[in-house]
Amino acid sequence: MLIDWVRHVARLGGELLGDPGHARLPSRGQFLRMLHRERARADRTGSQFSLLALGVDRGPARERSWQSRATLRHLLRLLQRRLRLTDDVGWLDGRHLGVILPDTPAWGAWALVDDLYLALPTDIPLFECKVYVYPAEGPAAGRGAAEEAARTEPASAGPYPAQPMEPLFIRRLPAWKRGLDIAGATLGLVLAAPVFLLIACAIKLSGRGPVLFVQWRRGLGGRPFRLFKFRSMTPDAENRKAEVLALNEQDGPAFKVKADPRVTPLGRWLRATSIDELPQLWNVLRGDMSLVGPRPLPLTEADACTNWHRRRLDATPGLTCTWQVRGRSRVTFDEWTRMDIRYMHSRSWWQDLKLLLQTIPALLFRRGW
Repeated sequence: MLIDWVRHVARLGGELLGDPGHARLPSRGQFLRMLHRERARADRTGSQFSLLALGVDRGPARERSWQSRATLRHLLRLLQRRLRLTDDVGWLDGRHLGVILPDTPAWGAWALVDDLYLALPTDIPLFECKVYVYPAEGPAAGRGAAEEAARTEPASAGPYPAQPMEPLFIRRLPAWKRGLDIAGATLGLVLAAPVFLLIACAIKLSGRGPVLFVQWRRGLGGRPFRLFKFRSMTPDAENRKAEVLALNEQDGPAFKVKADPRVTPLGRWLRATSIDELPQLWNVLRGDMSLVGPRPLPLTEADACTNWHRRRLDATPGLTCTWQVRGRSRVTFDEWTRMDIRYMHSRSWWQDLKLLLQTIPALLFRRGW
């Protein structure tokens, strides 16, 4: 244990002291991997942890001001003395140090900030600081957030501003993926234009109601967006949802019914061929969705997800995904989420291309229906 502590202190001070025998602070990529690991641990244990973002200028030495260098020097020395063995420090981005504080609520993180401010020499400029917490609503290990706060916070505790950490986990679309989305969606909309016209006419002739069904879904980072589909149900389907909740065939928060009585005869064919999903090419072109990514859930279903299920929101939702071609209703919602997480950690242009090609036979042979 003593050896581990000495190594931990040496790692924190390596960049400050300039000793080539010491390891440098973890890079942004290494630190984000630590952050993802701590998030997984918090999801498993139901605990809450905090992240400090401490503002320092990490620019080239010739451009870094003496104030920034002095702040960084003293800050690292203070962190060596103050942090626990379980805490981690690294570069959150080019201008901020990140400090991971396991099992620490917002008030505990701000207590550390107060200690750092008080110990900083008066001639050293104060650093900017932000506190992030995960999960944002507090611990979920068998008690409510209010009860947990009452158990852990000091009686004199005031408001402790903290931002949700979830936005830090967002995986932005790579340039190659956005380029593939624009090219694929544009080509698809052009080629499918005659089909759009025929389907629109068929829906209008089949009865009253709009051609398109518009529903709010949770997208990247939980941002709501309007998803477009060809209407396959009766116009009052949303109002009648309570009548069919007992028929749900999917576990977890998702809602799936094969023989939904609200579906029209034309709608059954549209769903069987997935033609009802074609208007989502417009969502892809707008940037709300991608060709490949986790399928977006309606707001109520997404909000009912547990913390680790919400990792699906780290990536832009898609038209098709691993679940679409390999599982659908045959898998549990937990396994569905695991498929999405595995895809997010290994996505590449080749994997996207394979999933797009595998979607065609999956729809033709209705795998997992």
